[in-house]
Amino acid sequence: MSRAIQNAWATRNWLACLLWPISALYGLLVFTHKRLYRHGFFKSAKLPVPVVVVGNVVAGGGGKTPLVIALVQRLQDQGWQAGVISRGYGRKGNGPLEVLVTTPTQESGDEPMLIKQKTGAPVFVGSKRADAAKALLKAHPGTQVIVCDDGLQHHALQRDLEIVVFDDRGTGNGWLLPAGPLREPWPNTGKVIPQIVLHTGSKPAFGGLTSSRRLSEKAVSRDGTPVPLGKFRGQPVTALAAIANPDAFFEMLKAEGILPIQSIRLPDHHDISLADLSSAFDTTVLCTEKDAVKLFALASASTMDILAVPLEFEAEPAFFRTFDDLLSPLLSQLPSSHGTQTA
Repeated sequence: MSRAIQNAWATRNWLACLLWPISALYGLLVFTHKRLYRHGFFKSAKLPVPVVVVGNVVAGGGGKTPLVIALVQRLQDQGWQAGVISRGYGRKGNGPLEVLVTTPTQESGDEPMLIKQKTGAPVFVGSKRADAAKALLKAHPGTQVIVCDDGLQHHALQRDLEIVVFDDRGTGNGWLLPAGPLREPWPNTGKVIPQIVLHTGSKPAFGGLTSSRRLSEKAVSRDGTPVPLGKFRGQPVTALAAIANPDAFFEMLKAEGILPIQSIRLPDHHDISLADLSSAFDTTVLCTEKDAVKLFALASASTMDILAVPLEFEAEPAFFRTFDDLLSPLLSQLPSSHGTQTA
């Protein structure tokens, strides 16, 4: 069924046409939802610091988390105190929670934990992002900007800048869910909030700024020891990915001359267990950093050789210049105290 849906989302075939009436109803709900917030029927939180939302209008992953990490690191390099909020998809619990390096992944979610490990910035998760943001500011009052990992359609939190991410799928067949992959109509000509479009794939489907993703030359073991990735060329390895697009990781490995004897595809945010690795006990397992957040814990309870292969993200210089130009005026006008108010 997943393959059939993917084909429908790319081609407007018979299945897409069959689902189109539901998409029309979904589109009406999206329109109504936005208008209720815009006209004040639903309240949205306005924070005293700039909020940058990184998200996509296409269902599935598109490279948001590596971009969030890159943005936080850039802000840190410029001397700004950045914090991150996320829903923490797949975690246990709904209320706001600060993610620490000691927080169990089941409570934090895999992506928030990866962001915490890579940036060291304050990271809070919560099903209601506005509550997570307020909890972050209360715990870390020196925070000067909040980056929201996903949440483009979460209008309960006002934002000052949106970064919309697209991968090689572009907008697919251009239809809304479930007949197409779009969470909201695109292009959105009625946007009043500054918006940057960034393509993370190698073949942008339309205009916008571009970026690239490639595997690091070194994998990383559980204890942090770097291992040359080239060492695994011609070796019996297992590739594992529990991300939105596992094939992207597998293709990157092949591009480096690494041909796994098996590739284990798991659902995005899957709660990985040793049972998922039952066929890989005699091989080295190469996985993404996101999956390593969970797999390294399993490795400590077994003799398995598991290594994470970091993903290196690089955006074209014009992207960061645009980001700086849009955000700098907001940062320069920060108030002396950080309270919250509701619009």
